[in-house]
Order: sequence, then C-alpha cells, then structure tokens
Amino acid sequence: MVFTYYREERAAVAIGALLIILAAVLAVLFPNIIDFVLDKELAIQEGGRTYKFWKEPPVVPRLQIYIYNVTNADEFLNNGEKPALQELGPYVYLQHWEKVDIKFNDNGTVSYKVKKTFTFNESLSAGSQDDLVVVPNVPMLSATSQSKHAARFLRLAMASIMDILKIKPFVEVSVEQLLWGYEDPLLKLAKDVVPKEQKLPYDQFGLLYGKNSTMPDLYTIFTGANDITKFGMMDRWNGKDGLGFWTTPECDSIMGTDGSIFPPHITKETVLKVFDKDLCRTLPLVYQRDVIASGGVPGFRFSPPTNVFTSEKNLPSQKCYCPAGPPCAPEGTFNVSQCQYDSPVLLTFPHFYLADPALREAVTGISPPEAEKHQLYIDVQPIMGTAMKARARIQVNLAVSQVRDIKQVASFPDIVFPIMWFEDCVDELPEEMRTLLKLVVDLPPVAHAAVSGALAAIGVIVLLGAFMCLARAAKRQEKLHLSSPLPANATSTKTGQLNLGFSK
Repeated sequence: MVFTYYREERAAVAIGALLIILAAVLAVLFPNIIDFVLDKELAIQEGGRTYKFWKEPPVVPRLQIYIYNVTNADEFLNNGEKPALQELGPYVYLQHWEKVDIKFNDNGTVSYKVKKTFTFNESLSAGSQDDLVVVPNVPMLSATSQSKHAARFLRLAMASIMDILKIKPFVEVSVEQLLWGYEDPLLKLAKDVVPKEQKLPYDQFGLLYGKNSTMPDLYTIFTGANDITKFGMMDRWNGKDGLGFWTTPECDSIMGTDGSIFPPHITKETVLKVFDKDLCRTLPLVYQRDVIASGGVPGFRFSPPTNVFTSEKNLPSQKCYCPAGPPCAPEGTFNVSQCQYDSPVLLTFPHFYLADPALREAVTGISPPEAEKHQLYIDVQPIMGTAMKARARIQVNLAVSQVRDIKQVASFPDIVFPIMWFEDCVDELPEEMRTLLKLVVDLPPVAHAAVSGALAAIGVIVLLGAFMCLARAAKRQEKLHLSSPLPANATSTKTGQLNLGFSK
C-alpha cells in the first residue's frame, strides 16, 4: 500500500513537471501558432473569412480632385507672363469597388477584373461638375511637343490643320468634361486619318476617360494559400509578368499589391510595394511613424521614400526609367509618357512636393507644399497587413515644349504645366473590420499570457502538492519505523543505544 501511495505521488510530480515544461514550450511557440492560424484565415479562398472583404470592400473611398484653372491664358501666350493658376476643388466622387469575373487558379493565384464606380457628391464638393475651367489643351500640346523633332513640313502642316480646326493651346470646358471626356477635334481627325494600328483607343479626351464602371484590365494575384509572404502580390497583369516599358526587370516589375492589402507580419524594416498601371510602375513605401487608427488599432504609416522620383544624377538606378536617354525627367517628377501613348505627361506629388522648387516657381497661385497635405501615405495594421487609412496623392502635369514652326504655340515656353491633382481617400474601416483587427491585436497576447500562465500555475500547484504529500508520507514512514517492535535478539543499553545482538 505504501508503494502504491509513492507511485501516485511520483505520478503527480511528473504531471506537474510536465505542465510546467508545456507552459514554457507554449510560451515560446504560441506566437508561431497564432501566426499559423491567422495565415490560414487570411488566405483568399472562396467562402473564407477574407474573401467577402476582398471581393467587395466594405469601405466608401473618396476621390477628391483639385483642378488648376488658368486665369491669364492670353497674357501668358501674348505677353510672356507666368501662368496664373487658381486651385479649384475639391470635386468629390464617392467610389464603389467590386471584383468581378473571379477565377481561382491551380498555382495559388486568383484572376479578376476590378469594377470601380464613381458618383459625384455635391454636398462634399466645393463646386459643381458644371463649373467652367480653363486648362491646357492636352491633345494639342501633346501633338505639338511630339512633333518637335519631326520634319519641318510636318510641323507647318500641323499648324495649318490647327488653323482650319480653330484649335487653341487652352480650352474652356466643364469639370465633368475635363474629367470624364469631351470631343476633341484633333482626336476626331486622328481617328479618321491615322492608320488603324496606330490609332488611339479612344476618340474623346478626359483625364479619367474610360475609368467609370469599366473593367479593361485583368489582374492575377497570389492568394497566400501556398506562400503567405506573397499574399495580395501581383503575378500577372493582362497576362504579362512585367510592364514592358522599362530597361531593367526590377523597374519593370509589377510585383506589388493594389494598396488595400499587403503580406502580413510587417515590420518597420519592411518595404511595401504598390502597383498601379496609371503610375506606370511599382511604388515602394517605407516606414515613417507609428499611428493609432480609428477604434484604437495601432499601425505603421508608410510613405514613398523622399528620393522615389529623384533624377538619375542623384540616384543612378533611376536610369532604368529613362529609356530614351538624357535629358530625363526633372528632379522630383516621373515621366509616364511610355504608358500614355507618348503624351508628355509627368507625375509629381501635389504642389510639386519633393520636386525642384523651380517647377512651382514657374507659375503663380500654387502655395508651398506641406507634407501633411501633399504627401502620399498608407496606414497599415502590421499583423494582418490590412490598410486602415490612406491618402494616395498624385499631381498630373504636362511637359510642354516650345515649337516655333507651329504659330499657335510659338510663344509657349518649355514648361511643366500643372493640370490637376487628386487624392484617393480612405478615412477608416467599417466597425466590423475595426473590431476584427482590434481582436487580432489584443487577443493573442492575453490568450498567450492566460494559457501559458494557467498551465504553469496548475503545474506548480500540482508539483508543490505532490512534494508536500511526499514529505508527509516520508515523515509518517519514519514514525512508523521508530515505533515498530524490536527484533527478538535486540537489547537496549543504559545509554539508549540499540543493540541488535550482533556484538560479541
């Protein structure tokens, strides 16, 4: 019976020790277990938790547009005055995003098209779509700039055609026409006379022409099911694995996300990448600072590095974005003419933020840039890689070249002419997503501490209990041993010593 009792106590000691060891192991492995579970839940799969948020994001992004209205067009052309610009806006459009024609592929990717619907919201806007603005005639100035190195007789012929069609360097159009399209006589002429293989894919001009409720592009991204580090990253765009515009694979790569999701487990050293066909490149984003989003969810703010649009002189690797060779784009600008049908379009950040100050000083009416108002940034929840807040800010400019043989623009100097800037805004996620993100941030540490602590506490209690029982058992055993009857041949001495009868 005593031996049975000892076996039970030893078993209790073993269980207590095992629980303590298990708690220690769990303390080390718990974060990995949580990451494994989150990664499985995060992967895009039909019927999965992430799928409905990805397919039709429950946010209402705003597109806020600011237009530079030219108030002294005649004085600029005839008297050589600096262009005087009046910044109008914002003109606000609410957006609805939906992914359609979704098809899951065998290689861990999913293909889809994006349908974006824009609805003008007059109550949030500082004007009406019917507001008239005077802006550079982009089709005309693009054509004249492209003809700078053509034969002289072609330039003279172009001047005659523009005379006949009464085409001028500036046009007065409504905001709606400027953004969504109006008939342009030069484009109309090109449609009739240009060979079919060289024709533009549109017969109207608008800065956002063909973007409302259309789905021209096919995207293929990694679902994260096979490799979570590629979650949301682009695999193919219209069947291609590169843009086909730039001179190195790194610059030509489309390996980025759409800016709404990123691979999880982001650190401050991570470089996020966003691909947008209108940017004509993948834009890198680097850590800027810690932020707290709506609902108290902590995150990181990421922005493009300050040299993202720098010149080749300052950063030799930028040479890949200048395939025609110098002269390349001015400091702080990015030439997207390669993917804009050779129109001399330069992108910058609003108000020429991070660009050569001389570009802003060439015009009047544009205030000095401020990072808080004109910087592009995305706030990301680092555990999940979810974008919580964003301001995608870009300014569209036209690089106009002086062409003396075309009288309509003979007095037009070489200038980077700002046309408009916009910001795609997401202020906060819906409450359902905020609650989920808050749970992901707060629950694992609490569960980690609770489970590990509980196992360790139970193990210690069991172990202590077992040791106490063993100690009491040992004490009782000793008492029983001392009080047991002496053997028949044992005698007691006067000194209290026990003689077992073996001495002579």
